[in-house]
Amino acid sequence: MSGILSIMKLAIIALMGSAFVALACTQQGEKTTKMETSDKKPEAPTEKVVKTDEEWKKILTPEQYRVARQAGTEPANNASYKQYKAQGAGTYFCVGCGAELFHSKTKINVNCGWPAFYDASKHKNVTTKVDNEHGMKRVEVTCAKCDAHLGHVFEGEGYKTPTDKRYCINGIVLKFVPDKAVAKTEK
Repeated sequence: MSGILSIMKLAIIALMGSAFVALACTQQGEKTTKMETSDKKPEAPTEKVVKTDEEWKKILTPEQYRVARQAGTEPANNASYKQYKAQGAGTYFCVGCGAELFHSKTKINVNCGWPAFYDASKHKNVTTKVDNEHGMKRVEVTCAKCDAHLGHVFEGEGYKTPTDKRYCINGIVLKFVPDKAVAKTEK
């Protein structure tokens, strides 16, 4: 009987340990998946931004680096998406280089789990290319100034927008600046 109790105690300890690890990972994920916000507009790059991997790792969090520099995808419905849903009027900039990318005027509510826009605010700062990875034909969206992977753009989905496009963007690679802060910076 004492052998069975010992096994049960070990099983309980193992379950508690697993629960602790899962909780720690969840909390860490929440910390690393938040969208950056700022009270001031970042300085826009005038030329192409080129950095080594080590330089990018110094300015980006590990999760931002994975998404922006290694073409990763953040989990759907994470902390950055919740922030995006709650944000008002403002501009979204590249977290890596500060290039202006999107404005809240073009936000669309499609409940896809990632920030979505129907158009870029500065087309010269956004590039696209065909992405046939993972057995799918998609169009990748990148920052034209620093080549950061932003997400993908989809067309013809039937959304009632002026472009019938959905820029599905990883929130963690965006920096949000409220309009009142942008206006203050521009004065």
